[in-house]
Amino acid sequence: MAVKIRLARTGRKKMAYYRVVVADSRMPRDGRCIAYVGTYAPRENPVKVVIDETAVLKWLGKGAQPTETVKSLLKKQGTWKKFQAGKTAAA
Repeated sequence: MAVKIRLARTGRKKMAYYRVVVADSRMPRDGRCIAYVGTYAPRENPVKVVIDETAVLKWLGKGAQPTETVKSLLKKQGTWKKFQAGKTAAA
């Protein structure tokens, strides 16, 4: 089973609000997910990103692949750098 960390859209029309979820890659965008690990509100000023770092690191360690958008959010938060550092230390 290929697991992805991606965004699931919520909110009303023209007022997008996203959940950062861990889901099977074969499921639809807003379909069933394995776990909720954060939120992303691009319409707020400033943009609001809340991601549970420990949960994301756990899923990345298990082999989950983030989408490009989630990867950029993780880089801005600093979680991606911690994951890469842990990966090189283990090798």
